[in-house]
Amino acid sequence: MGAPDRDPSSARLVVGVDIGNSTTEACLAAVAPDGSVTYLGAGLTRTTGVKGTPDNTAGALRVVRDVLARAGRRPDEVHTVLLNEATPVISGLAMETITETIITESTMIGHNPTTPGGQGLAVGTTVSIADLAGQPPGDPVVCVVPAEWDFDDVARVVNAAVARGVAVVAAVLAGDDAVLVTNRLDRPVPVVDEVRAVEKVPLGMLAAVEVAAPGRTIRTLSDSYGLASVFGLDPEQTRAVSPVARALTGNRSAVVVRTPSGDVTDRRIPVGELVLRGAGKELRIDVDAGAEAIMATIARLQPLDDVHGEPGTHVGGMLAQVRDTMADVLHDADGSAQPPAEIAIRDVLAVDTFVPAEVRGGLAGEIALENAVALAAMVRTSRSRMQLVADQVSEQLGAWAEIGGVEGEMAVGGALTTPGVDRPVAVLDLGGGSTDAALLTRDGVCTAVHVAGAGELVTKLIDSELALGDREVAEGVKWHPLAKVESFFHLRHEDGTVQFFDQPFPPQVFARVVVLTPDGPVPVETRHGLDHVRRVRRAAKSRVFVVNAVRALRQVAPGADLRALDFVVLLGGSALDFEIPELIADELAPYGIVCGTGNVLGTQGPRTAVATGLVRAHAAASSCPAG
Repeated sequence: MGAPDRDPSSARLVVGVDIGNSTTEACLAAVAPDGSVTYLGAGLTRTTGVKGTPDNTAGALRVVRDVLARAGRRPDEVHTVLLNEATPVISGLAMETITETIITESTMIGHNPTTPGGQGLAVGTTVSIADLAGQPPGDPVVCVVPAEWDFDDVARVVNAAVARGVAVVAAVLAGDDAVLVTNRLDRPVPVVDEVRAVEKVPLGMLAAVEVAAPGRTIRTLSDSYGLASVFGLDPEQTRAVSPVARALTGNRSAVVVRTPSGDVTDRRIPVGELVLRGAGKELRIDVDAGAEAIMATIARLQPLDDVHGEPGTHVGGMLAQVRDTMADVLHDADGSAQPPAEIAIRDVLAVDTFVPAEVRGGLAGEIALENAVALAAMVRTSRSRMQLVADQVSEQLGAWAEIGGVEGEMAVGGALTTPGVDRPVAVLDLGGGSTDAALLTRDGVCTAVHVAGAGELVTKLIDSELALGDREVAEGVKWHPLAKVESFFHLRHEDGTVQFFDQPFPPQVFARVVVLTPDGPVPVETRHGLDHVRRVRRAAKSRVFVVNAVRALRQVAPGADLRALDFVVLLGGSALDFEIPELIADELAPYGIVCGTGNVLGTQGPRTAVATGLVRAHAAASSCPAG
C-alpha cells in the first residue's frame, strides 16, 4: 500500500515503532514540511513473538492504536509508520561441567537449617525407633523415626532406652518435631527433622549426624576431610564423596549414612568445543577453558561470521537448539521455512557461572553447584523479515509502513533529545536480549554494533546461581532491592538501614530474605543470606552489562580507545534498573566519559529513543530537497 495522499503544505502524522526483545515502543509526532517535529505522545506494550519476525505485527499494531487513542487521533490520519530494523536474539545455557554423581556408598540428608534440635556431632548405627526397645546396651545408635510417630511417644521411647543403657546419640525424624522431642529428652542429642524420604534411610549402617548451634553452620560433614575422618575413608573414597560435602555446605543440620556397596559412579558428560568463524579464519576453543578464554578468542575474529558447537556435546546441542528455534519462527519471503543450517550466529557472550546439579543418593533433594559457562548467542535476520511486518502493519492499519532505520543509528537520534547531550555521542541500548552501541561523530557519521546478552541472561544467571527454579522470583531479585525481615514489625535493608512498620508482616516472610516490590515484600526461596543474594545479583549484572558495555563501545570508538568518547547515554528498559547505570558509569569513569541514563525528549526517560529517532530521521529526510 502506498502512502495516503495528503496536502503537502500540512503536517503529516508519523509514528515511529521500536520492536524490542521484551517491549514494543511507539512515538507519535506531527512532521511539518520544513522538517520541524511536534511530539504528540509515546506508548509501550509487550512484544509479540520473537523479535524480528512476522509475529511482531500484533504488538506493533496494538502500540500504534494505543498511542493514537491517547492523543485523540484516528488511524486513518496516519501518513507513515516507521519500523526499526530489528535483530532477534536468543540466549541459552551451555554447561562447562556436568557431573552426575550417583552415590551408593554414602546416603545424605541436609536441609532446612532452621528446625533441628540439640547440637553437636554424633556417630552411630541407624536403628528404627520400633526396634529400640530390643536394642542391647553398648554401641552408639542413631534413632530413625517414621512420620506416624508423635513427639511425646518418641521422647518416651528414647528416654526408656537410655535408662536401660542404650547409647542413643542422635535421631532422624520424618516430622517437624525436632525441638519438641529434644526438649523432652533426659539427655538431649542432635535431632534432624523433616526428612521426606525417611523410609529410605538404610538401617544397620554407620551414620553421622551434625547439628550446629543457632546462627552457625555445620563444619565436619560439609568438609571432605571431615567425612573421611568420621568414616575412615581412603583418598579415592574421599574424592568420590566430595559432592556430598559440597552439597551440605551452609546447612545447619546434616546426616550422612555410609552404605556397604562401595559402588560409586561418576559420569562426566562432555561439554565440547566452540567452532568460531570470522575475519577469514576458523578457531576452536574448548568451553571448559572458561568465559574469559572464549571471549578473547571471539575478539580475534571480529566480525564473526558464524558459530557452531561440537556435535554430541552440551554446547553443540545448545547452539543447535538456537538454530532450531529460529527456524520455527523465521520464514523466507515466500513463506517457506528457513533451514537451520542457513541461520548464522553473529555474536556470542560467554559468562562464567554455576548451575545446581542434583546429588544422587540424597534423601531431601540436595544439590551441588557445578561450574558452568552461560552462552548468549545472537542471530540476525535479513531485512525481508521486517518487511513482512511492515507490509502487514500497512495492510491492517491503512497507512504506509516502512523500515525506517537500524536500531543503533536511530537510538542516537533519540538520545540527542536528552538535555545536556551533544555530538559526538555514544549510546548503549540495554535491552532484554542484546546490548546495542552506536557512535555519532561531530561530522554526522554513525557506527553501530549489536552484541549478544542483556537482561534475560542476567535473570538466568540469578535463577541458576541461587538455585531458585523460578524465573519470576529471579526477575524480582534482579529488579528490586533486597531486605531481611527481622521481626513482624521491622526489616533490615540491604544497605544495613532498619525500617519499622505500623502493621505486621505476613507470616510467610518472617525471618526471610525478601525483594521489596511495589506490592510489598516477596520472599526469596533460598537458604542463602541477604549479602550472598545481593552479591550474586550485582555480579550477574556486572558480568553481562558491564562487560558488554565495554566491548560494544570499543567496537564503535575511534581506534577502539574509550578515551576518545565524550558522552555515553544509557537507553532501553534495563537502563531503568536501580543499579546497572551506576555499575556502567563506575566502569567508564576512569576514561573521563560523561555517562548517565537518557531522558528522551526531556520527559520519557530512557524509553522510546529508537522510536523517537525514527521520527527525527524521517523528518530530516523529508525536509531535504529531492535529488
